[in-house]
Formats: sequence, C-alpha cells, structure tokens
Amino acid sequence: MPEAKKTDKKLDIDEHTLSINQVGERHKTSLAHEKATTSKGLDDEEAARRLAQNGPNILSPPKKKSPLLLYIECLLNIFNILLVFCGVAEFVVYGIDPVDNGIITIYIGVILIVVAMLNAFIEFFQLLASEKALAGFLNMIPSKSQVIRNGMLKNCPAAELVLGDVVFVRMGDKLPADIYIIAATDFKVDNSSLTGEAEPQERFPHNTMQNPLEATNLAFNGTLAVNGEAYGVVIRCGDDTVLGQIAGLTQGEKKAPSPMTTEINNFVATIGTVAVTCMIVFFIIAQVKTQKIAFSLNFAIGVLVAWVPQGLPATVTMLLTIAAKRMASQKVLVKDLRGVETLGAITLLATDKTGTLTMNQMTATNFWCGLKLYSAQSSSTGLATGELPFDFEACGIQEILHISAMCSRARFDRTDVPVDQRTITGDATESGLFRFAAQKLLNIDKLQDQYPKVFEIPFNSENKWHMAIHKKPHADGALTLFMKGAPERILRICSTILKDGKPVAMEQFHQDEFTRSYEYMAGKGHRVLAFAMLNLPGTEYAENFEFTKDPKNYPTTGLCFVGLASLEDPPKHGVREAIGHCRAAGIKIMMVTGDHPLTAEAIGRKINLMLSDTKELVAKKTNRPVSAVSEDEVHAIVIHGEKIDDLTDADWDNIFSKDEIIFARTSPKHKLQIVKHAQSLGHIVGVTGDGVNDSPALKKADLGIAMNISGSDVSKEAASMILLDDNFASTVKGVQEGRLIFANLKKCIQYTVTHIIPEVIPFILWVVVPIPSMINSLQILVVDLGFELFASLSYAWEVPESTLLMKVPPRKPVSQESIDRLRKRLKEDAEDGISNEAAHEKTFAQSVTFFFKQKFTARYWKRKFEKEEGEVMVDANSLSWAYLEVGVIEFIGSAVAFFVVLYKGKYTDGTVFGITPYDLYVTQISSDSYFVSGAPDYVSSTGTTLNDAMQVEALAQGQSAFYFCLMIQQCFNLFASKCRTTLPFGQYVFMNKKSFISVLTGGLFAAFIVYTPGVLVVFGTSQNLDPLYWLIGIAFGVFIIMYASIRLLIVRACEWLFVAVAVTLTPGQYSRRT
Repeated sequence: MPEAKKTDKKLDIDEHTLSINQVGERHKTSLAHEKATTSKGLDDEEAARRLAQNGPNILSPPKKKSPLLLYIECLLNIFNILLVFCGVAEFVVYGIDPVDNGIITIYIGVILIVVAMLNAFIEFFQLLASEKALAGFLNMIPSKSQVIRNGMLKNCPAAELVLGDVVFVRMGDKLPADIYIIAATDFKVDNSSLTGEAEPQERFPHNTMQNPLEATNLAFNGTLAVNGEAYGVVIRCGDDTVLGQIAGLTQGEKKAPSPMTTEINNFVATIGTVAVTCMIVFFIIAQVKTQKIAFSLNFAIGVLVAWVPQGLPATVTMLLTIAAKRMASQKVLVKDLRGVETLGAITLLATDKTGTLTMNQMTATNFWCGLKLYSAQSSSTGLATGELPFDFEACGIQEILHISAMCSRARFDRTDVPVDQRTITGDATESGLFRFAAQKLLNIDKLQDQYPKVFEIPFNSENKWHMAIHKKPHADGALTLFMKGAPERILRICSTILKDGKPVAMEQFHQDEFTRSYEYMAGKGHRVLAFAMLNLPGTEYAENFEFTKDPKNYPTTGLCFVGLASLEDPPKHGVREAIGHCRAAGIKIMMVTGDHPLTAEAIGRKINLMLSDTKELVAKKTNRPVSAVSEDEVHAIVIHGEKIDDLTDADWDNIFSKDEIIFARTSPKHKLQIVKHAQSLGHIVGVTGDGVNDSPALKKADLGIAMNISGSDVSKEAASMILLDDNFASTVKGVQEGRLIFANLKKCIQYTVTHIIPEVIPFILWVVVPIPSMINSLQILVVDLGFELFASLSYAWEVPESTLLMKVPPRKPVSQESIDRLRKRLKEDAEDGISNEAAHEKTFAQSVTFFFKQKFTARYWKRKFEKEEGEVMVDANSLSWAYLEVGVIEFIGSAVAFFVVLYKGKYTDGTVFGITPYDLYVTQISSDSYFVSGAPDYVSSTGTTLNDAMQVEALAQGQSAFYFCLMIQQCFNLFASKCRTTLPFGQYVFMNKKSFISVLTGGLFAAFIVYTPGVLVVFGTSQNLDPLYWLIGIAFGVFIIMYASIRLLIVRACEWLFVAVAVTLTPGQYSRRT
C-alpha cells in the first residue's frame, strides 16, 4: 500500500486510532455501533447549523480566471501589443497633421487595433471552448446519499452532508465523504483511483494500522463500494477529505509552458525586438532627413507593421484547433491546444497500470487440479511449456466452476441478455471467476435455485477464506460445503486432495506439486485462489440442519483440496502494439503504479514494456550476487516506492539511463517526484493515468493524459488531454498527429514570414534612397490577413512527406551530452541570478523585468548563436529561406513589377507613364510633394508631363502590381515551403487539395482588393492595372520552384557526401552508430 504524503501536513486524520465512542464524542453525534440501524445521528436543526457553519460537502472547483482577464491575457501577446501601439500612433499622426495624412490614417489605426483584438478573440474563444467541453465530463461528487437524521434513514443530497452525519453505504455506491466505519457486513471498497491498489480492500470497525490510508475502519470520498454494506460517521467533508487534499496538491503544481509555446514566444520576442529596434532607428533617420514628425512617425509605423506577421498568432491557433478537432474524431479531447504538438515532442511517457494499461477487470488465466496445470484458453496454440488447454471434463475443473459460481457474492445485473452482455456487481476477483464459470456452465442462472444456499461465512481478513454450504445432494447426504480463499490457508485445513475424481490422502508429494504450481502462477503476477469442498455426511448434518456462526457448528478441517485458479488484470487491447510504436518512435515508456513490484513487472513483460533482464534476473541467471552485476550489464530496472525518498541525484541519473523502467508501490508524492526528476534531465514528459493519485503528476507533466470512462474527475481536471474511449493506443495516434502538426507549423511559419522582407525593404528605401513606398500599410495588412490567412490554414491538412514520421527519434532527444549542457546552463543562470522556473510564477511587471534582464546578459546572446539541440520550430534553415533567400527573391520580383508598371503602364487616356527609378528619386528629394492629390506637374526623363491625377494613378498601379505579384509569388512559395524532403513538383504537392482551394480563394481576395470599385479607394489600388503584368509574378514564382528544387538537391548531395566521408574515415564507429 502506498504511503501517505506526510500525515501531519496532508492527511490530517487521526480518527482511525479512536474508538467508536470517542469518534461519536468528538463529532457530537449519536451512534449505536451494536446495532447501527438504531443510531439517532444528528437532528435536522443541528445538521443545518453545521452546513451553514462549514459549507457544503463539495470539492472547490479549480480557480478560473474571469473571461475579461482571460481575454486581456490573450491581448497581451507581443504582436498584439505592437499592433495596438501602431493603431494608437496612427491616431496621433492624424492629430498632428490631419490635412496631409487624411482619413486613411484613421482607417489604418482602426484596422490595426481591430486585428489585434481579433487575434486575441480567436485564442480566447478556443480557450473557452476547451473549458466548456471539459465541463461535460466533470461531476465532482455523487448526487445523493443515504443518511440517518433524527433516527430515520432518508435520502439527502451529498452536498448537504456534514461532520457527524451517519451514512449508509452499500455495494455500487460512491462514497460521499470520508467516513469512520461503525458497522459493516462484508464491506469492501475499491481504492484504486486513490492509491493505485488494484485489489478491493475490506473495511470493518476495527483497526490496527497507523497509516490512515491503510486503516481498516476508514473509507474515503470518491472510492467505490464493491461489496457488502456499511454504516459510517462522516469525519471529513469537501476539501478536507483525502480526495480534496490530493486535489489541492494538484492545484499547487505549476505547469511549465509547452516546448512549442517556448519556441514561438522566443521567436515572437526576437521578431518584436528587431521590429521595435528598426522602428526607432528609422524614425530617427526619417526625422533627421525630413524634419517632419508626422511623416517620420507614419514611416516608423509602416516599418513596424511590415516587420510584424499580423496573422501568425491567429494562424497558429487555428492550425492547432483544426488538429484538435481531428483528434477529437479519434476519441481524444484536447483541453490545451498547445498539447497537440507537445504529445508529438514527448521523450518520456509515464503511464499508470490499473485502468490505463490494463482493463481493471480480473480474468481467469490458469487452473491447477488433478495435479495438472491447465490454461483458461481452449486452444493449444501459444501455450506455455507444461500447460494444457482448458478441458471441461478434466478432474476438478467442474468442481472449481461450481465453487466459483455458488461460493460467491458476485451477481449479474440481469438475465434476459447473453452472458457476455451482462454487467457483474461484486468484488473484482469474484466477478472474474463468476464470469468465467458463467461462460462454461450452461445452467448458471438456475444454479442458485437448483442448489439453494443454506449458510455462508464471507471472506474476512482473519480467516482469509469464503465458505458456503448448499443443498447439493451426494451419496452420503444432502449438503455440500464449498470454500475458496488464500492458497496456504485452504491447504492447511485440507486432509485430502481430489485426484482422478476421488479424494485421496494428502501427501508431501502433493504439497510439493501445490507449491510449484502456486509459485508458477504467482510468479506471473497473477492473483491465486485455492478451492476446497466437503460432502457433509447426512448422519451428522441433516438437510434441515441449522448452522450458526456462534457457537460455531460447521466443519473447518478435513476438507478435500480441489485445486488452484489464477486471475490477472489483462492488458487493454492494442496496448502492446502501442508500446511498440512508441519505442520505434524513440519514446521511452515507463510504468508508474501502486501495485506490487512483481505484479507490475509481470504486466510490463506481458505488454512488452519490459523486454530486458533486471539486475536480479541477471544475477539469478549467472549465479552471481546482485551486487556483482554492474549497471552497464542491465537495461531494465524495477524501483520500489519505499526507496524513492532516499534516492540521490546519481541514483536518479542511473534510473533514467535505463531503457525500461517500472516504479511500483508509488504514492502521489512519489509520482510527482518522478516527473520532476525526469524534467530536470531535459525530458519532455507525458503522464497517463485515471486515478486521483495520478492527478498531481498529470498537472506537473508537460502533457497530462487522463481517461474519460474510468478516470476520476480530479484527474480529468488536471490533465491537458482526455482519452474519451480510455484506449491507451490512442496516444500513438496523438503522437503521430503531434509530430505532423509540428512539421506543418514549421512549414507554415517559414512560409508566413517569407513575405516580411518584401514588405520591409520598400519602407527602408522610402527614406534611405529615397523613392515612394512600393506598398502601403493597409496593403501589408491585407497581405497578412487576407490571402496569407487562407493559404496558411491549408497547412493544417498536409499529410506526412514520408512514412518515417513514427520511426525517427523525438525532435529533442535526451542524451548524456544534452543533460550535461542543460545542467551547465542552469548553473550559469543561477550565477546570473536568472531562473526560468521562478520567472513563470512572477507577476506581469516582474516578467517584463526578467525579460529585459535576460536580454542584457552576455550568455543570452551567446546562446542565441549556438546551434539548437534537436529540431526547433524556427531554425536557421527557415530563417535563411525567409529572410536571405526567397524573401529577397520575392522583393526583387515585386519591385520589378512595380518599376515596369511605372514605366510601361498607361493612364486612363492611354498615356504611358514613362516614370524611371531616377524620376522617383528626384520627386522624393524635391521640396515639393509628388504622387499625392494637388501635387505639381512633373516632366519625366522620357518627356511625359504628369499631372497630380496621373501621378496618383501611376503610384496606385505600381503598388497594385507590387501587391499582386507578391501574392502570386507567395502562391508558389506555398508549395515550395511544404516540400522539405521532396521536390516541389512531385506527387506530394497535389495530395492536399486544400492548398489549391486556398490559392484560388486568396487570388480572388487579392483581385477583390485591386479591382473592386470603392474598395480600391481605401487600399490605394487601381482597377486599371493590366493583368499582363501578373506574368512577372508568375515568372518569379516559377523561379522560386526551380530554386527550391536545386537547393534541395544540393542539400541532399552534401548529406550524401558527409555520410560517405564519415564511412571512409571512421567505418567502425559509423557502423556501430547505425
């Protein structure tokens, strides 16, 4: 049994050490433990007073932020803050010079602020949707309970129970509070959700245990009564219950941001820093050159807007939302959108056993009777050496089945449907035997009527056996005694053993065979029961003989030993395959359970979680002491929970260096320690579980995965993801989806930021050369939020480029080198007075201080230029593509279109503009303002006289050409960016039909902006742009595809060359690595 988490701190319970009368005095209630039904309990007035004083018996819901505060947090994204700043600045610009800047400045200001608010709303809406979806799965307490008030048993809402109430609980009920047992009849509770212990625990009024979790006179809130009935007095309610205290432990845990969140935040912070720096620098340059504050500020805003990818936050959120909906169709509910990608990044998956890896349903596996070992399966295929297929006619088999069916309190809920469709109520072990017997015996529903039960002694911890006497006639009388229980106890009271259908005297040989078979079954981690019977002689026990417990007048010695049966909690379907897939994907699977180490290891080996030998097994096979086996010889380890508190850092390092790990007999505190130590080594940790005891670890983990059907409400609240069908195998689909969404987000971000350079350079040239801006701020906005938004979303439906997605290591694998680097960084951070963990818990003002303090350390900038470990969302390759390669190509293509249109374009009367780049330079350095309404006439170098209307139209057509050609090139970049390992004109390009729909939609949107009357006035475009100039963008788009193909071929050639050199120089080392 797991230990409690420091009883003086967490389990503030001492009633288990008190007598019934002392408990009654403490809680001032009337108890009658001799006959619990006559207890008076509390009166209604006193119960109402205590309810008003102490509050309802409910768990406090997790603290939630108000919708307004949540929306403000979403709005305080760096990009959104910059957009709001730019919007407000536009109003300032308009206020400084409303005549020259015009109403267009107001339009830009409003749009920028609306865009920021819309970005925040999209994220805010998704957070609310996740909370709403989760609410449907939570029900913190049972709705009704039975309580004795004023000496009468009545139904009462569980929320209205108070300390001192006397409650009645029977099989099938969920405990409504922590209770002290004052009377019980064969009462058992399932504590698996609280402690991880799979076996039901017997509860009765007496106790000798000091640990409250092990006390036999306490039953806890949220656990399930699986057998019998009991009366108890309420000693803890709501948050003071053990369940509430563990939930409180969960609330106290802080979750670190997901890897993707960290990487995107770093990228956003970098882009934001560059944007603000450029804005300040070019504001100063513009102010020095023009001495016009309104112009300089407007120009600086344009630079800032150009640098910021306005649609990126919304794009990332919507891509994750689409992926989350796709996972929901596969029975996986995602509470935290970032958890979609985190699942694909995990390096270590810690999973509970009971209810997660196993079905939490005991199933018969082996029988030993007639000195032969039988399997529960009828086929001989796959049987272990020494086992025989199940034989209904074999000696002892039918006797075991009859004892399992009649000496049992398990029952079907109904009899009008086939056996395999019925639900069994009762103890898990008895239910497993009863179901197996029902599948083999044809008359299971009539058995109790055919052989009525006349007397019964239920299982208890003192006897450790269950006895029933039935009217089943035999040659010597009418009554037969059946018994099942602990093997060693049953063997002790038997004098004969069933052999060839007859009882024969028990000899040492029989006992040796018993021991061998018992150890064989128990060694597989199975629960083993023994069966015995006795044909009661009619001369001593007549058919109407009245048996009594006190005085005892039934036989308990001289029984005939029938045989043994073993049961196991079988693995869930698909678990073995799921573990294999995770192992192939480089993910380490680790079992963390409250069960016995032998049971845990046996299940681990059955599901292939553990394949290698532990130290103990190696020592046994090589006839060496365990201490003589070195750590290098073993790759598997099983750790008992009792050792966890004494482990050193070196011990933890050794444990996590193993490939196969099982932690057994763990408590909630231990599970939390395991997760924290794994994270301290750089592991991205996923935790699966269904019990209350799993919830602290679920909350602390990078990704907590709870079970819906078998999961507790506290575990669902703590987790980031819920498996709706409780299928562990769904995690494999989740890992694949997470890896795919990471790959697609990486492509999407590379694609999205490529257009930044073509938008920034025109503003720089506007002041530095100077020439008129090739694109205005509103046009930049409709690039980012128009076509780009449609195109970016198409990445959500991209399929993997290859079948290797689940056959490569995680993107941030953990190695000894990575652990050493992480520890070195943590040590350096401590020296600099910087702690990331502490930063996550700081206020907003403190976080801002931390941000700037971090940026002004030499180590921070040194790390910025270090090679990142593993694969990151935005890497050097993506930045080079966007800012140095294709971004520059797109600017050149758009600029060519801009200059060609200004030179070759025509006014509405057919006059060719004839404007050269030199003309643009001359107009900008002049003291007069050109290319605006009211501008003086200008004679171009080609001799064309341009009035103000022609100048405005020429610039509008030039900017329209720049905008439209940028959009066209981005269409080609859309396909080039999606192909990281394949050529951008192969079959893969055509697999995502949404790409073509997005290109068409985006193209129509761009045409709408350029050619729609009325709209073009707002955005400064011209419907007179000749579509012939689109060909410039198409030509450069084709060049981008060619460039991407040549670039990919060069990269492949370099990789092949590197491999060839590696093989030539270090063939031995290379072959070992591969």
